[in-house]
Amino acid sequence: MNVPRHEDCCILNSGPGSWAFEPLARSLASALGVEICDTPRSYNYLLHWESGLLNADQRSFIPIESIEIAADKRRLAAAFTEANVPTPETLLIPSFAAAVDLVRTRPEKQWCLKYPTGCGGKGHRLLSPGDSEPPNWPKPFVVQEFIRLPEPEVYRTYCADGELFGWMVRRFPKGKASSPWVAHARGARYARLEAIPDSAVAASRSALACTGLMDSFGCADLIQRPTGEWLVLEVGTDGLFNHADRDLGDPEFEAKLLHKVAASFWNRARSSS
Repeated sequence: MNVPRHEDCCILNSGPGSWAFEPLARSLASALGVEICDTPRSYNYLLHWESGLLNADQRSFIPIESIEIAADKRRLAAAFTEANVPTPETLLIPSFAAAVDLVRTRPEKQWCLKYPTGCGGKGHRLLSPGDSEPPNWPKPFVVQEFIRLPEPEVYRTYCADGELFGWMVRRFPKGKASSPWVAHARGARYARLEAIPDSAVAASRSALACTGLMDSFGCADLIQRPTGEWLVLEVGTDGLFNHADRDLGDPEFEAKLLHKVAASFWNRARSSS
């Protein structure tokens, strides 16, 4: 087996949207010991590339299909359903009228409408029977059971090279305004926790495996029902549309995360040579 040379590898970041990935590109280039490039090489850490496609002899560390699935909640919902990933009840509904009818006929649950390609909760809204259809909304509509908690919080674990690691919680600081959507961009902050519960491990593995991320790099966001059940909200990764949040307020874990991703990049490069 030929060990890939550093000059055969790169952080691929170019095109009109590449500015959003520049800080991450510099961090990854330093950790991996490779250059940031405008055009693909044999083996790529794909952040942004205008065509979004690679030739047959150009490989992506994170599979492009996995990047695309993680970026679209419609595709995520379908993948999770097929793999029996535990999630809040999620439905893909062809019309807004049918979505509102669901809210009307299933009042035992609260429901939200999720913008399928948004991140940080952008575009998400709670659904009520009298709501009007939002303009230019991508279809089908992603309607999900909304689990209201006394203190909104979301948990996150990471994967790299087939291994789960890290267990973080994202919540709003005491005394600060909160939101139903527990996003860093909305003021939520991370804190590191102890060992991840076994049932959260199983749910995360299932979600990351069915989206093809376990052997490269990704993260899973989870919520815990008041009954104790762990449910996956979504998975995330780097590339094309967004990237996994690294601003965790925890320099020690941020360094560990970078090291794990770098090790996974090179291990995957060797195994696929």
